[in-house]
Amino acid sequence: MIIRSISSSKLKKLIFPLSLSAYTQKNPIPNSFPPILENVYTQNPAKTLVPPFLFSFRNYSTPTKIQSLPVSRDGNFEESISDVVCPGCGVKMQDSDQKQPGYFIKPCVKTPNYKTPINKNPVADEPEISFSLKRGLLNEDVKHENQENVENPGQKGEKPVVCARCHSLRHYGKVKDPSVENLLPDFDFDHTVGRRLMSSSGARAVVLMVVDASDFDGSFPRKVAQLVSRTIEENSQAWKEGKSGNVPRMVLVVTKIDLLPSSLSPTRLEHWVRTRAREGGAIKLTSVHMVSAVRDWGVKNLIDDVVGLAGPRGHIWAVGAQNAGKSTLINAIGKCSGGNLSQLTEAPVPGTTLGILRVEGVLPRNAKLFDTPGLLHPHQISTRLTRDEQKLVHISKELKPRTYRIKVGHSVHIGGLMRLDVEELSVDSVYVTVWASPLIPLHMGRTENVSTMPEEHFGRQLQPPIGEGRSEELGKWLKREFHVNGNMWDSSSADIAASGLGWFAIGLKGEAKLGVWTYDGVDVIVRNALLPNRSYDFEVAGFTVSKIVSTADRSSNKQRRDEKKRKLSDSTAEKPAKPSTVDVASTTC
Repeated sequence: MIIRSISSSKLKKLIFPLSLSAYTQKNPIPNSFPPILENVYTQNPAKTLVPPFLFSFRNYSTPTKIQSLPVSRDGNFEESISDVVCPGCGVKMQDSDQKQPGYFIKPCVKTPNYKTPINKNPVADEPEISFSLKRGLLNEDVKHENQENVENPGQKGEKPVVCARCHSLRHYGKVKDPSVENLLPDFDFDHTVGRRLMSSSGARAVVLMVVDASDFDGSFPRKVAQLVSRTIEENSQAWKEGKSGNVPRMVLVVTKIDLLPSSLSPTRLEHWVRTRAREGGAIKLTSVHMVSAVRDWGVKNLIDDVVGLAGPRGHIWAVGAQNAGKSTLINAIGKCSGGNLSQLTEAPVPGTTLGILRVEGVLPRNAKLFDTPGLLHPHQISTRLTRDEQKLVHISKELKPRTYRIKVGHSVHIGGLMRLDVEELSVDSVYVTVWASPLIPLHMGRTENVSTMPEEHFGRQLQPPIGEGRSEELGKWLKREFHVNGNMWDSSSADIAASGLGWFAIGLKGEAKLGVWTYDGVDVIVRNALLPNRSYDFEVAGFTVSKIVSTADRSSNKQRRDEKKRKLSDSTAEKPAKPSTVDVASTTC
């Protein structure tokens, strides 16, 4: 009624200053504005609303500019820092811009009795009302079955508030807004962690180098191993000379051993791990632990060793490549030690942890445990893949061997990511065992026919990559040559491994010249065989049986049938119609 009593010219003067921008008013509206509008459009100030009658006055020529917030990946290492960080990933939290990292939504305030059970019994099923209740007298107290929980709803610990990214990863297994990831600066390990490890003073440092057992060489942090080994040598020499020398301890933790076959000997595995770590630059290892955080294998021994090395005031740093299992390991440590640990975010997504996260309440006394962001290894092929492609490469169950017995002139594909050519052999044949995710389809055929594979089958039957033309985006397809020697047929002698994918295990008694094809920049190495066993049921030529291959075959067959029908219809339409002839003799009387 107030608005109707005002003329249109006066109304335009009142509302025109507010019509130039989207209505996100959080402060009180000036008194000159009609009070009825103040009640209508301030019910939900968090949303951007425009009154319907202001559309004719709104100016769309000036776009709003999003101001970037300062983003850091230092986390909460320093206790003096007042910024609140996400307890799941370590990024600084903010609630002002959802397009910036660390955005979170404040949970609504709940009343103490919001968990009170609701009586859903219909009125007809209720017993007859007593005369005492009708007179207003209640002789006995009515109690709920869960009265204890209703009276003390805060007995159970409240779930900590995490950022929107962690919430999406925990509940949906994916990043809510991938574009926000590009706003994060690169994690500078040398600046944030390296300088603290190299310091000759301060608390004793224990470095937990976390390595994925299913991708040991791809996830092994060579630069960290070389930095810590060099620091140990320098500080040890200074300590011997009577100077201040804080000598860090380096502990190698091999996680996800539950993904390796149970037939593998622990003694053989530890010997193999120490050899590969020494070749990777870790020449000053204090101890080695084989751990499965999912099944709690070896976690108790690791805790006892770390507590003894760190002492009452030491700092323990969990360092490793992206998706190596650091956060999962720390959660297992907190569960095994019985400490009050807020759950760190776990997801099969590279780079889950964004900032240094100080984990308290896990180790005894004043010892502190730090979770660090995963180190980016560009030589891993998994870093180039999309999320759907990474799901195919990710190993989540115990590895099973897939073995071929092939001769010279044959090739084996692992999806569209890697190929092995048998070029020369000193014997008649060779055993090639593929150790990779079972979701990746394989193909074995003649080498002379592989030139058409990228164009005809990459992105279709051979995935990843997924989609036509996707292989060109991954890089240039290059060849590397390797010479392999073996002295027995019963077990594999050498591995040819690609970082972030898997490996070929070669078994032969003689010599072989092999050509390995993959994309430029992917690290491919030759090493002693990790898993000597092979499958006794050999794979046959062609594509392996998988859902990806069957789906691609159905699609290609349907495409060929549609093409055949189209050509047939075109040829029928182009064929000229025969002129109709009339028999004059038969039509006459």
